Amino acid sequence: MSNTDRVALLARDQSFFDALTSGDLAALEELLDDDFVLVGVEDGALADRKIVLDLMASGALRFPAIDSFPDEAIVRVIGPVGIVVGRTGMTFTNPDGATFSAGSRYTHVYTADTQGTWHLLSAQGTTIKP
Repeated sequence: MSNTDRVALLARDQSFFDALTSGDLAALEELLDDDFVLVGVEDGALADRKIVLDLMASGALRFPAIDSFPDEAIVRVIGPVGIVVGRTGMTFTNPDGATFSAGSRYTHVYTADTQGTWHLLSAQGTTIKP
């Protein structure tokens, strides 16, 4: 893997976190692959691209804060697939209004389009127990 791939994937990761905290739907629409699926860090629930975008658009799902630690990330590239395993500290508000804070380890799977732009295909988080 080239350093360029590492830098590009970590930049896309940060773009994802920034779009979540700012509620930037246009950025999320560009970043998320059409087949995107999220496995929730709190309860393991599945949400596809449409569900995530709809929840963000309605304000039902909000991310007031996400701290990431890119220096700790493990980044791998296998052909047109990029994998980032990292760590975050986050606070989010669920559709039921409950606020949840957690440290987590996550795995993000990216796929490159024909122009070489990385799109987030899958995101899965696991709570780090204190």
